[in-house]
Amino acid sequence: MDMLDYSNLIYRIETMTPQDVTAVMDIEIEAFSAPWSARAYDYELRYNEMAHYYSARPTQELVTPIVERQSLLKRLLGREKAISMLEASPTVPLVGYGGFWLMVDEAHISTIATHADWRRRGIGELLLLAMIDGATEVGARWVTLEVRVSNTGAQRLYHKYGFDVTGIRKRYYSDNNEDALIMTTPLITTIDYQIKLQGLKGVLFKRLEK
Repeated sequence: MDMLDYSNLIYRIETMTPQDVTAVMDIEIEAFSAPWSARAYDYELRYNEMAHYYSARPTQELVTPIVERQSLLKRLLGREKAISMLEASPTVPLVGYGGFWLMVDEAHISTIATHADWRRRGIGELLLLAMIDGATEVGARWVTLEVRVSNTGAQRLYHKYGFDVTGIRKRYYSDNNEDALIMTTPLITTIDYQIKLQGLKGVLFKRLEK
């Protein structure tokens, strides 16, 4: 189910489903030193009423080379062997995902990640934008998250969207006891913030248009 009208972009944002969990785990294990389990994601999607999760996939313009590869495999390897290989490599790959929990009037971003082969293409920013838009739609007034002190790249993106450091969680990350910065937006329902958001959306959409 498409959540937002990104129809003119080279990526589409959809509601994550339990069928996405296998692809999510491929990214999760590579992206995080303390990854969630497939069972945790399945629970979030099926039973956690506070949870809102999104997936990102390329649209047809980026999928076409994959379809051409399928045809080539069928010619070179024969239909049965090619189908076996392609079943392990979906036609439309999941290239990123993110999610938040709605806690009263605050959206807490619980995760955001992009496939290693698809980074630095605007997917993470698009997911962040989708989550802020989604948070507004379900009645959130603020968006908050934790980020590693050392992850300055992510911090720059969050600052771009109005997040400021509002606290610190000492030894938050269990893998190396690194501190986490708590970053929070101003009220996302204000006219000023929505104008800022629309401006950022316009720039990003121009970058990602077909």
